[in-house]
Amino acid sequence: MVISSIENLEATIDQTSIYDKMSNLKAFDDSKASVKGLVDAGITKIPQIFIVPPINMTDCSDTYETHFIFPVIDLEGIDKMDPIKHKEIVDKVRDASET
Repeated sequence: MVISSIENLEATIDQTSIYDKMSNLKAFDDSKASVKGLVDAGITKIPQIFIVPPINMTDCSDTYETHFIFPVIDLEGIDKMDPIKHKEIVDKVRDASET
């Protein structure tokens, strides 16, 4: 399958009678259109490759539960001329960025 323009890509992806997600993903990737390219082309319907059925979404959320911990770093005093305080804050930010 060769996609030569956004219009051909949209027509290819919009075929809902026989849906082959892998070939549609490949066609989208081969087109080098990007999501921004689809928007710029005036696409009015979300391509099926971007739609995840609700049943799959619940399976994913149960399987891949993620918990984030965001460190709170007090930046008070970073603008002062205290090199020790400045180094402590920089070290805390570095550690938080790495972990």
